[in-house]
Amino acid sequence: MIQGVKVKNLKSIADERGRLMEIMRCDEPLFEKFGQVYLTTNYPGVVKAWHFHRRQSDYICCLKGMVKVVLYDARQESPTHKEISEFFIGDLNPTLISIPPGVYHGWKCISTEESLMICIPTEPYDYVHPDEYRLPPDTKEIPYDWILTQGKKHG
Repeated sequence: MIQGVKVKNLKSIADERGRLMEIMRCDEPLFEKFGQVYLTTNYPGVVKAWHFHRRQSDYICCLKGMVKVVLYDARQESPTHKEISEFFIGDLNPTLISIPPGVYHGWKCISTEESLMICIPTEPYDYVHPDEYRLPPDTKEIPYDWILTQGKKHG
């Protein structure tokens, strides 16, 4: 596993009214700090990759559908430099992933329906000076093949 990445298996509690699933608490070891919470979606087969941050950590969780999350450690000083980690998260495997600064990440919707992702960065988005550095999903800088479908939008 890439150094600094943390994974928490989530538990859904069901009763006759529906379900409740805690994603993250401020009193657990995984929690660093809170910046904002946002929702992003992916249509089936669409890849959203690659990006990383210099200052913030990202917490991600797929609430609906299934996604393949891929991480690439671009940190020169890291003992896991150039390591790749894959996770399959969503309805069938509810999981929270903590991604430290300097680790490229992205995901592909692998379900037949739209996926819903909750993202909780440790910093609020700075519209003037965004802490976001991007590469296209098919970059040669990261040795990973998303197996992109011809004609599908990605980015």
